Amino acid sequence: MKLHVEDVSWEVDGRSIIQDVEMHASDGEFIGVVGPNGGGKSTLLRCVYRALKPAAGFISLDDEDIRQMSAKEAARKTAVVLQEMTTDFDFTVDETVAMGRTPHKGLFERDTDTDFEIIEKALKRVGMKEFADRYFNTLSGGEKQRVLIARCLAQQTKFLVLDEPTNHLDIRYQLEILDLVKGLGVTTVAALHDLNLAAAYCDRIYVVQGGKIVESGNPVEVLVPELIKNVFGVGSVVDVNPFTGTPRITFYRGTTGSANRLSLSL
Repeated sequence: MKLHVEDVSWEVDGRSIIQDVEMHASDGEFIGVVGPNGGGKSTLLRCVYRALKPAAGFISLDDEDIRQMSAKEAARKTAVVLQEMTTDFDFTVDETVAMGRTPHKGLFERDTDTDFEIIEKALKRVGMKEFADRYFNTLSGGEKQRVLIARCLAQQTKFLVLDEPTNHLDIRYQLEILDLVKGLGVTTVAALHDLNLAAAYCDRIYVVQGGKIVESGNPVEVLVPELIKNVFGVGSVVDVNPFTGTPRITFYRGTTGSANRLSLSL
C-alpha cells in the first residue's frame, strides 16, 4: 500500500493549521512524523485517515483518492491506533478485536467461522489470546494497545496509522508495541513524541513545525543537533546506539559546556 499526500492544507475558523504538506510512504515503509506539540502532527494524520477533510490538496492510497472512497472501502484499506481507546460500554477483548471485521461484513451479517479464526490469529500474534474474555477497560495501557493492534490485524489492512501510540506507556511497552508494529511489514505512518524511538524504528522521518514540513529523510539525515535545536529548542548530542546501530540522542539545556560539566559531576 502506497500513500501520497500532495499540497494538503487544513484550517479552522480561518486559521491555518497545516499548510501545503507533501508526504509519501512506499509499500512496507515505517514513516515517522515528529515535531513540537501543537505543530500539526495529529491534524495531518487525521486528514490521512479521513477524520478531517483537507481545505486543499490531495491524499491517495495506491493512487486512489481517499475522499472518493466509501467509508467501508476506506476502513478496509486503513487501520488506526490512537493513544488509547476508551469505551462507554465495556467490551471484552474478543469483542473489541471483532470490530476489525466490520468493514468486511454486511449490515446484519453475523461473524462466521472464518471471522473467528482471523480474530483468534490476531490475538495470538499480539500475545493476548489468554485475555480474550477479559474486559477491555480492565487492561493496562500496554495491553490495550496490543488489543487495538490485534483489531487492526483482524481488519486485514495494508496501511496503518498510529497517532502517538506509546504515550503514557512505560519503556517496556513502548518497545514491545513498536517491535510488534515494525514486524507486521505493513505501510505505517506514525506520529511519535520520542525522537529516540523515531530514530530506532522509522525508515524515514518527516518533521512538522508550525503546520509545515521543515525537513524529511532518513533518521541519520534528519535527527541532527542543528535541526533539534531549531525545532525543539534544546541542545543535543547525537551518536550511535551500540545495540541498534541507529542514532541515539542525548538532550540538554544551555551550552555544551554546562552539559559536559554535568556529566563530569555525575
